[in-house]
Amino acid sequence: MGVKELIISTSAIGVLFSLLAAQPLLIIGFSGPLLVFEEAFYKFCQSQGFEYLTGRVWIGFWLIIIVFIIVAAEGSFMVRYISAFTQEIFAFLISLIFIYETFYKLFQVKFLLFQRNINLSQVPNTALLSLVLMLGTFFIAFFLRKFRNSRFLGGKARRIIGDFGIPISLLVTVFVDYSITDTYTQKLNVPTGFSVTSPSKRDWFIHPMGNRQPFPIWMMFASAIPALLVFILIFIETQITTLIVSKKERKLVKGSGFHLDLLLIVTLGAICPLFGLPWLTAATVRSVTHVNALTVMSKATAPGEKPKIREVKEQRVTGMMVSVLVGCSMVMTDVLQLIPLAVLFGIFLYMGITSLSGIQLYERLLLMFTPSKHHPDHIYVTKVKTWRMNLFTCIQLFCIVILWIVKSTVASLAFPFILLMTVPLRRFILPRIFEDRELKAVCFFQFFSAKSLENL
Repeated sequence: MGVKELIISTSAIGVLFSLLAAQPLLIIGFSGPLLVFEEAFYKFCQSQGFEYLTGRVWIGFWLIIIVFIIVAAEGSFMVRYISAFTQEIFAFLISLIFIYETFYKLFQVKFLLFQRNINLSQVPNTALLSLVLMLGTFFIAFFLRKFRNSRFLGGKARRIIGDFGIPISLLVTVFVDYSITDTYTQKLNVPTGFSVTSPSKRDWFIHPMGNRQPFPIWMMFASAIPALLVFILIFIETQITTLIVSKKERKLVKGSGFHLDLLLIVTLGAICPLFGLPWLTAATVRSVTHVNALTVMSKATAPGEKPKIREVKEQRVTGMMVSVLVGCSMVMTDVLQLIPLAVLFGIFLYMGITSLSGIQLYERLLLMFTPSKHHPDHIYVTKVKTWRMNLFTCIQLFCIVILWIVKSTVASLAFPFILLMTVPLRRFILPRIFEDRELKAVCFFQFFSAKSLENL
């Protein structure tokens, strides 16, 4: 699987979801936790001599069975047990994955050059230019995001520039790379035509019984276990994203349909492995960015008054157009091949850092290094003693460290179960350490504060 498969999957499922979903404001895409599972399952199949793509087909069959059972039993009610404790850990971890993978992939650029027999005299310049392109993309996008709330130009002009900050930064840095002709940079590898990324290895259709060798019968039934892990990941990320999008502060009129959206995402995603396409889920960062772009803020009528959310333009057009434009990139391979990977790394870094804004865990982490006299007047600051608040933050950080260790080792297949264990940790263990009033204050569901909503 490669870029071509991801584009087709994102476009096709995105269009169908925007037309049929109960909450069309969600943006469907690939996620870091799903990538962790894909890598772990690939290594497992390689070590056991199984066909990886065939194994994904059987996982897809089991996913359909699991989701129909859960939806028929109204299992989405379990989302009520996913408290802000787990949601903050999950959101913070996704941001860390974006940031870490950005620098890790940039570090790998130099070593990939050796494998492609690039002139070694150009390697230092390539590494330096890649770093400049990545940081340039990030800082331009970040500056234009801040420019939206500045005092320059008119309100509409600032809003347009802020909304198109990422495309503007991408165009600028691609032009800079294109103008520098004496230094090599690795470009985005997009195959031309409507073909798979590796035509020599497989076709579009993946046979359930195996393409090059018979798939073991016992593994067809054993695939139910990794299917359960995939379902847990999709369930948690989709439901958490829906909760964030449907917060009361946004004043949504149409609401959400947890069961219908879960059924659509899992069923459509379960069919994808038959064609060698990746699973998708509700992308938290992109969904929140989408909703904030559709949010209309009230104008301040008094000095010092903060603008509030007036309404959200609830419709299906923007989500569908995003998916259609993603699909149109299939015929723009000549243009996409001009984009350096370092520019994409800058966009990933931007998404990772900006998504930290407004996560209460991140705010409390910064307060650990801030003198008490400079602490803001938040409920989790005024209602909870500082050392108790820091203790709660350290427990969440410990959970993140455990999850990171699990995802980085051979035990990465257990990542969904470990993440799920944070639910009973919050419900049964933390009440023995903290008082009920402390938990209510520090677990107040506040992913995105009013300030962060304005910035986004």
